[in-house]
Amino acid sequence: MKKVFLITAFTVFSISAVSAQKDELKSLKKIYSRDEVSAKDATEYKGVVQKLKSVAVEEGDKLYAAFYEANTPMIEIAALGPAASPQAMMALVSAPKVTAFATAVNDLLAYEQKQGKKVLTDQILQRYQTTKTLLLNYVVSLGNEKKYQECAEILYAMYTLDKNDPEKLYYAANYAVNSKDYDTALKYYDELKRVNYSGEGVAYYATSVLSNKEEYFNSKTDRDKLVSLKTYINPRDENIPSKRGEIYRNIALILVEKGKVEEAKAAIKDARKTNPDDTSLIISEANLYLQTKDFATYKELVKESLAKDPNNKDLIFNLGVIAYNNKDMVEAENHYKRVIELDPTYANAYLNLAILKLDGEKEIVEKMNKLGNSDADNKKYEAFKKQREEMFKAAMPYLTKTVELQADNIDAVRTLYNVYRTLDMESEAKTLKARLKELEGK
Repeated sequence: MKKVFLITAFTVFSISAVSAQKDELKSLKKIYSRDEVSAKDATEYKGVVQKLKSVAVEEGDKLYAAFYEANTPMIEIAALGPAASPQAMMALVSAPKVTAFATAVNDLLAYEQKQGKKVLTDQILQRYQTTKTLLLNYVVSLGNEKKYQECAEILYAMYTLDKNDPEKLYYAANYAVNSKDYDTALKYYDELKRVNYSGEGVAYYATSVLSNKEEYFNSKTDRDKLVSLKTYINPRDENIPSKRGEIYRNIALILVEKGKVEEAKAAIKDARKTNPDDTSLIISEANLYLQTKDFATYKELVKESLAKDPNNKDLIFNLGVIAYNNKDMVEAENHYKRVIELDPTYANAYLNLAILKLDGEKEIVEKMNKLGNSDADNKKYEAFKKQREEMFKAAMPYLTKTVELQADNIDAVRTLYNVYRTLDMESEAKTLKARLKELEGK
């Protein structure tokens, strides 16, 4: 009898546990499915999660328990209501919690697909659209605080939740670079390379009649519908260029940082073979050779790129820098002036033209300082002085334009101030001195 009693008791315990699990799963699903969640619901939800964790023994029950537990921050946020502040919502979320949420969701979705039963699949996928907005706002707040590693972790977790949205992986990689976690960044970039992500597309904009501000739309259909209702005006489309060049350039830079220069070159060459019409990859390969100081190969690649994109001002500017470093002043000046033709607001082209015009000024001052007081030396001094003044006059308009475009460029302001003083332009020097003091006091 004793043996029979034990078996019976065990059987009763097992049945009770299974029954409890079913009750807890029903309670959690009921709260999870509500459109509105109260503080009382959130408290009950957390308590039931803990109960389920303690009795879940089957694989499926453990996965549901893990999902409901990972979803707790979302329930707590829902309980705050629509008037909750972003700060209050963000206090309930963290990068590890988002990663745990993504893992639990993916595990449960895979399990339901395997079982052929969509108990929560449709709801999870539908609710993730709301969750996505919350998480993106969280990333923005973290980015403002320069918490780049956390940004990368959350965006990568979001990518694992929806691999049809590799843009999240792209930004995760960029944030990993900002946090100087180059190994993680390389892993993310390699994944972008594997899926052949380009990021090319069209951005859709229109101006709100109510706010008079231009706004971005996810699709042309959404934008055009509101334009037809006359709540938005001035629809505008903007082409988004390929990001492949940037991705491969960053891969190459990371590999170079690790001392793997040949591997970096091979990576970009392979990318160009796969995407022969993507001019951004030529630029990235050129930048790699610029980084490794192979200027001859860089120039050849730039010429190849300019043949396809003759008005690329950044490439032309870089050719000017290389020409200047090679002491080819005429070629450098021509490149800088070409950049200004293409973009009159390209401040660095004006600054480099000023630097070019002042090239050799230091040597002239050194020669002047070595002269004595003889008549011959005095004549030489006056000649050098005149030569120096002519250099300053030639540089002055370019420095003036640089300061106009970059009012906070302290080096340009200081140089222009010295030019005014040398040329006895007292009024201009006095005005600029006040600006210089302001900048130096920052």
